[in-house]
Amino acid sequence: MEKCTGNFHPKWFGLAVQALIILAKENIQTCPSGEIAGYLQSEATLMRRVLAVLAREGFLETREGRDGGYRLKKAPQLITLADVYNAFQVGSPLCFSIKETTGTHQFGVEMKAVFSDITNEMEESMREVLRQYTIADLAERLHEKAL
Repeated sequence: MEKCTGNFHPKWFGLAVQALIILAKENIQTCPSGEIAGYLQSEATLMRRVLAVLAREGFLETREGRDGGYRLKKAPQLITLADVYNAFQVGSPLCFSIKETTGTHQFGVEMKAVFSDITNEMEESMREVLRQYTIADLAERLHEKAL
């Protein structure tokens, strides 16, 4: 798999970050996937898939039963946006698209190598920015905006 082609749609990253903020912000024991989906105005099945990835990657705990749902397994101060991004292996549409424009002829192969260098640099730059923010930081920003 090339670096810029991820396994999940970029939308999943945004939904995951918002779900983590809801769970951090509400400071609740558990929250059902349907409730999170409703809060985000998202489809419940999609939200369950997103939450399943977060649970598999160790961000969430799950509880089954009548009072079941999801809750944070890690402190929001310890979850960076880069951690979430890495969990979803999100691929940038620009990274993928720019490489897709090259052909199989000599010039195309050379351009693909050049584009790969540039898109790898873009990807690392973005990850560096995402490392600077935690779920707690974003929850605090939301709180400040609400005041």
